[in-house]
Amino acid sequence: MLIKTAMILAAGRGVRMRELTDETPKPLLKVQGREMINHITDHIVSYGIHNIVVNTCYKGEQIKEVLSKRKDALFSFSDEKTALETGGGVKKALPLLLDKGGENGFFVLNGDPLWSEPNEALMKTMADAWDPNTMDILLAIAPMSASRGDTQKGNYFIENGKLRRIRSDEQTAPYFFMSVQIMHPRIFENTPAGPFSSRDLYDIAQSKGKLAHIIHDGIWFNLNTPEALIIAEEQYHS
Repeated sequence: MLIKTAMILAAGRGVRMRELTDETPKPLLKVQGREMINHITDHIVSYGIHNIVVNTCYKGEQIKEVLSKRKDALFSFSDEKTALETGGGVKKALPLLLDKGGENGFFVLNGDPLWSEPNEALMKTMADAWDPNTMDILLAIAPMSASRGDTQKGNYFIENGKLRRIRSDEQTAPYFFMSVQIMHPRIFENTPAGPFSSRDLYDIAQSKGKLAHIIHDGIWFNLNTPEALIIAEEQYHS
């Protein structure tokens, strides 16, 4: 199915990056000379989406300035006075996403994940797999062996072909959510006003048997710390 729009989550500061985000929001930290949000936008545009929604909060004007230099995408911004977390941020931006053709599903990507694409492009693989009749959310996941950076603890198991999120009594899991997903707008029905995490929505979809997944065949970088940023600088190849 053709997915017509995408959202980049760019409202947070990225406190685990410590002093690196004192003056710069995390999505604008650079890997190999380019801002992470520009790497993400490259993937979105390469897939064929040129209408992109971006939420902003912490130093959002810097993000708008950087993205304004691109001529290959049209950005709409959902500004937040206080950060609404991942779920709340997407819910606030729903009118923009629906206006741009997201009624059957839309991509949501964090402003920081990087990944290689040795074979078919990840977003195309996801769009090909997406079925809005049977799925509420489709997550891209990476096996631990193909993950780099901040990768001490995975967060998903595959059991009987279905995803299950790690429980508090479990030490780790063999797969990582890559912070790339397709969501159907109906998953936001009856969600709270204000901040909430997308993890709540994953758990709801999991309980209904409507949390789907694809396993990426390339390397994924989880960039939550300065140390992880150094690893990506050395090893990342788009």
